[in-house]
Amino acid sequence: MMSDDLVEPVDTALRNQGEGLADQAARAVLAYREGERAPLAALVHVMTPLLWHTVRAQGADKEQAEDIVQNVWLTLVRDIDQIRDPRATLQWMLVTAKRSAWRTVRRSRDEQVRQTNDEHATDWLTTPAEDRPDSVAVRTERDEALWGHVSALPDRCRKLLGLVAMVERPDYAVVSQALGMPVGSIGPTRGRCLAKLRASLTADPTWSLS
Repeated sequence: MMSDDLVEPVDTALRNQGEGLADQAARAVLAYREGERAPLAALVHVMTPLLWHTVRAQGADKEQAEDIVQNVWLTLVRDIDQIRDPRATLQWMLVTAKRSAWRTVRRSRDEQVRQTNDEHATDWLTTPAEDRPDSVAVRTERDEALWGHVSALPDRCRKLLGLVAMVERPDYAVVSQALGMPVGSIGPTRGRCLAKLRASLTADPTWSLS
């Protein structure tokens, strides 16, 4: 069972690896297809703390986080033969974990709102506006639109933004190891990628209306 205070620091785990995390994930996928299980077991050891931190950062509680992280690994093993680009495994796992956490937290909040409405049907005006179903639906649509624009960015930008968006204060050493980028280039590259994303959103009339 995972615990926040027992999770091995991600940067320590990464320093113990002789290759980038994306390369390690790709190698583990290819090895697993050939019947070799050890590389995937090593990947689980390194990646689980990062997945755990990603999920918890979205507001999932410990029980929810355990289920989400476990499901990410189960899905990877289930679909491992269908992965067309093994080097995309790392990014897929991080994005999948984050989106699963979003959905889980959103469902939990929606259920709380429904229970509150059932118990206090006449007190609906006291419910915070951001927790009402219509507000949740608007946020969901904006999230989907935003990720649609992110997916249209160049591969380098998509991977970088997808990774640094996982935590409030990204550790550039971890990002450097995961993406194989010099630490000094991460900030400027991130700025250019965000500028491209901002221009794409500005040009989208549906985004300005959302």
